[in-house]
Amino acid sequence: MQTQGNNMDPWRGLYAARTAGLAASEVRALFAVASRPEVVSLAGGMPFVSALPKELLTAAVERTIHDRAAVALQYGSGQGMPKLREQILEVMALEGIHAGVDDLVVTTGSQHALELVAKLFLDPGDVVLAEGPSYVTAITVFKSFQAEVVHSPMDDQGLIPQGLRDTIARLRAEGRRMKFLYTIPSFQNPMGVTMPWERRMEILEIARQNEILVLEDNPYGLLYFDQAPPHAMRSVEEDGVIYLGTFSKTLAPGFRVGWAVAPHAIREKLILANEAAVLSPGTFAQTVVSEYLSTADWRGQIDTFRGVYRERRDALLGALAEQLPTLSWTVPNGGFYVWLTLPAHLDSKAMLPRAVKELVAYTPGTAFFADGTGRNAMRLSFCYPTPDFIREGVRRLATVINGELALLTEFAQTGPVSTLPSEPEGVLPPYAG
Repeated sequence: MQTQGNNMDPWRGLYAARTAGLAASEVRALFAVASRPEVVSLAGGMPFVSALPKELLTAAVERTIHDRAAVALQYGSGQGMPKLREQILEVMALEGIHAGVDDLVVTTGSQHALELVAKLFLDPGDVVLAEGPSYVTAITVFKSFQAEVVHSPMDDQGLIPQGLRDTIARLRAEGRRMKFLYTIPSFQNPMGVTMPWERRMEILEIARQNEILVLEDNPYGLLYFDQAPPHAMRSVEEDGVIYLGTFSKTLAPGFRVGWAVAPHAIREKLILANEAAVLSPGTFAQTVVSEYLSTADWRGQIDTFRGVYRERRDALLGALAEQLPTLSWTVPNGGFYVWLTLPAHLDSKAMLPRAVKELVAYTPGTAFFADGTGRNAMRLSFCYPTPDFIREGVRRLATVINGELALLTEFAQTGPVSTLPSEPEGVLPPYAG
């Protein structure tokens, strides 16, 4: 059956209602732009995998095929390989987490773990509490299960405790059902900020008092620059926290190996949900990662990544100070991201097509809010481009922003205007997906 365009989809009347929450994110739409070599992409959070010596992975793959093919090429456990789970315990111990091998469930990346948790807990109309702004694809996952994402305010130290109390009180007064709080306490995506220990404890206490589960996502915690972040929330709270981890940032995202640590009853349901979704996480990828952890200096390699990302963070911050000194931005001590705040009347989403014409890409702030706010902000990612490309990208970005500010001044002088002229709402160039 042939169709012409999305409006001619003959099956649209048969889709489940929850598919209304499925939409291409602004980050995904930018990948086509980022792939053009002439564009400096400050958009996607792609790890710089070229910093990983090829011989380390080549040796791990060869040993897997030569010595463990019978296991690596076969079905596996829905909970994940026991040896890998033991090794993950060593990784998590660096952040103060002490768990047992049976507390872990290996998943196909931590994104998969997010979906499994959402599947277990969310009914249509439920509320997920999340930082505002929050991880774009987590928002997409929660909305795909017909939940409403309600943001709680942040500052440069993460979630604001009183703001969370006020949000919870308002939702309770409205009779809303809150299922869990989703948070990235260390080097948060997209703001890059880190929650101090005292505030983590206060947020945990608020969750306990209100009987709200905490979903702690920690992709970046080991990628600190000058000082390690505080220990994970899961290090002091076992019954009220589900912890998510991944090798995507500290090894490589192509393996798609992540994990979840959960209270006993939840863990058992996660295993069943894992088996229902994928039968078992990929045993070949698990085996290769296990071989790597067994034989390589993985702690030293993480330290190498820290140096690479620190240099790129410094290049971005220096370029912003030179090119856009009147604006404000976060100063991350780890991770991949800086959050840039624009003057109130600028719209980062409307500016994006113009930025692409200047051969630079970023992610508009609206991508990180479920309610469409964040228009005068953008996320800048420093993990992938070289320092020289980062500096050139900021120079191009400054051309766009300063041009918009000049237009704003011109319109203000010639007559009152409510908004600057821009492309139609939500439009990206054709090559941006």
